Amino acid sequence: MKHGPIALIDEAMPVVVVVPRDAHYDKTISNVEEVRAREGQVIAVATEGDHEIERVARHVVWIPKVDECVVPLLTVVPLQLLAYYIADLKGTDVDQPRNLAKTVTVE
Repeated sequence: MKHGPIALIDEAMPVVVVVPRDAHYDKTISNVEEVRAREGQVIAVATEGDHEIERVARHVVWIPKVDECVVPLLTVVPLQLLAYYIADLKGTDVDQPRNLAKTVTVE
């Protein structure tokens, strides 16, 4: 968040934050507060029952409390759906991603 990325944040900038209750929670909340200080719009993916994130995030997508090793599986689903719906809203053909031909070869 330091230097370059923080300079881009303003009231029109949505910032998506993955902030489960884990060992990095306090540092992540600190970064979210920096975004809020610059009036960035925070969208958080957070653990159910986390009342502290409600204080700093404009929108929260809740995931259940689970073992730490399962958290990445639960956080990636809302992020993929968010990416899908934003692309669809922009009018992007979600079934024909750019540069697909570079990664898929036909024999």
